[in-house]
Amino acid sequence: MDESAHESLLRAFIDMPDPRVNRTKHHYLHDILVITVCSVLAGLEHWTQIEDYGKANRAWFDTFLDLPNGIPSHDTFGRVFAALDPDEFEVRFQRWTQALAGGTKGKHIAVDGKTLRKSFERASNKVAVHMVSAWGHENHAVFAQVKVDDKSNEIPAAPKLLAMLDLTDATVTFDALHCQRETAAQIIDQGGHYVMAVKDNQPTLHADVQWAFEDAMANGFSGEHDFCERVEKGHGRIETRRCWTSGNIAWLRDRHQWPGLESICLIERQRVVGDEQSIERHYYVSSHPGRCAQRSACVIRNHWRVENELHWTLDVAFNEDACRVRVDNAAENLSRVRRIALMLLKQDKTCKLGIKSKRAKCGYDRAYLLHVLRLA
Repeated sequence: MDESAHESLLRAFIDMPDPRVNRTKHHYLHDILVITVCSVLAGLEHWTQIEDYGKANRAWFDTFLDLPNGIPSHDTFGRVFAALDPDEFEVRFQRWTQALAGGTKGKHIAVDGKTLRKSFERASNKVAVHMVSAWGHENHAVFAQVKVDDKSNEIPAAPKLLAMLDLTDATVTFDALHCQRETAAQIIDQGGHYVMAVKDNQPTLHADVQWAFEDAMANGFSGEHDFCERVEKGHGRIETRRCWTSGNIAWLRDRHQWPGLESICLIERQRVVGDEQSIERHYYVSSHPGRCAQRSACVIRNHWRVENELHWTLDVAFNEDACRVRVDNAAENLSRVRRIALMLLKQDKTCKLGIKSKRAKCGYDRAYLLHVLRLA
């Protein structure tokens, strides 16, 4: 095997702390990690399949791995991933991601959570693992992710996630759950900007922003404001998206003391299908200046790429929701391996296939698998 095809992965994870005691170390940790990444790239999803893939490709793995005692058993793969420290894995995952996709400075970062639905266990009252990820659609990269505490929700996890990132000149977007003063203050303190949806979890702020736009419309937007509109036709429907932003909000800043607040935003979506018409309105607070309708409309729409390009792809192309890996840290650690595989496959521009088909191609075309590994 071409050494360059795997050396980046080895460099990134070679110093991973090994949780096993010396007498049980029959296989090197970096061998286990590389075999797992190659197996997941090749479309495999369970420890037994990973063991079988390793054995079927033993001669090939022998060309670049140590394998002092052959291919590990499926029990070994499961035990090691259950015992690995997820925080240590995350540190190396971020280091590898930055080497692959660059940093977060000046980028749009969408923060959103996803539950690994089959990772619960009734017998031990273990709840399903819920991960919060920071996704950059420009880079097709997960820059960081954290596990939500079992008896908590995403709100306390977001500050931990943001603290891992360089937010200089970056724009961070959230759904309404994360519209919190503390989160806004942290983003500003780290040199970034935010665009946050406002709903009924902040009822007074939501009501004031809604009233501000209703009053501005009634008075013809006499203060600082900006507007843009986009019309799209397709699949039998006409969709018009309008965006208004306003920086004439000194009274709102004084009333709410919201950190870094510079503008408010209204997104109106009008959809016409045949004779039926529907209109939805959504409100946002932002640290960008008031004359930024085009930028606000763009980042708000691109925020939801995290659902399509990350979460939906992990479910459909990687069967993540169906995976029943659940012992200790195994589900959380294996989720990072899937994201490594996803980012590698998204970096490849030579093959005009979907992610699921690219995984299959990695399984039957070793030259393509080597090409994907070189992207690391």
